[in-house]
Amino acid sequence: MGEATSQIQLVSAEVCPFAQRSRLVLLEKELSFELVEINLDNKPDWFTNVSPYSKVPVLLHGDTAIYESTVINEYLDEIAPEPNLLPKSPQQRAHARIWIDFDNSRIVPLFYKVLLAQDAQTQTELKLRMIDALCHLERAGFPGCETGPFWFGSKVSLVDIAMYPHFERFNVLKRYRDIEIPDDCVKIHSWLEAMKALPSVQQTEKGGDYHIKAYETYAEATASGTTAKDMQIL
Repeated sequence: MGEATSQIQLVSAEVCPFAQRSRLVLLEKELSFELVEINLDNKPDWFTNVSPYSKVPVLLHGDTAIYESTVINEYLDEIAPEPNLLPKSPQQRAHARIWIDFDNSRIVPLFYKVLLAQDAQTQTELKLRMIDALCHLERAGFPGCETGPFWFGSKVSLVDIAMYPHFERFNVLKRYRDIEIPDDCVKIHSWLEAMKALPSVQQTEKGGDYHIKAYETYAEATASGTTAKDMQIL
């Protein structure tokens, strides 16, 4: 426990869904940590020394600096294994990582690209791709749905935590691109309701109006941050 209980700092920005992932893990683990909030439009000089990609979150643990939210979250699960947020079996752990990658490689890029797209044809194409991704998630995901609303059933996992922040922001897609989670995606809707009831989520969530304002520049293709540049359709 000594390693886990030594000083932990999380460099974050409250607007960032990726930083929210790591805040959720820290809260679920009930780990003591210092939250260091920065302004992404005016990053402090020291930030580039700990974040080579100039992104949040960054976990500072002793002399170690770790970046990328999914890496941070697995690190936290290893140094503080109770409650464990990944299954114990190698097969289920692999399954969890596959679906975290699905979120990172499919859902998240589509979220930003459809917001950044300005012509109607591209928006329509990306909207259909997002709906297809959601339907695939509904059909093939949530293996524990018979025992509970979370990914593996009754307990929250790193899969749930990785996916939640952009689903919290889904009202942004409704407001700017008329995209909603289909009604027949009942597992997703039940999961989202269960996630919103978690104390950790309630401590980190922002209201719908906050997100709509925060993503206005994405919808107008005037966002200049690192994520916008990474997701920009060329």
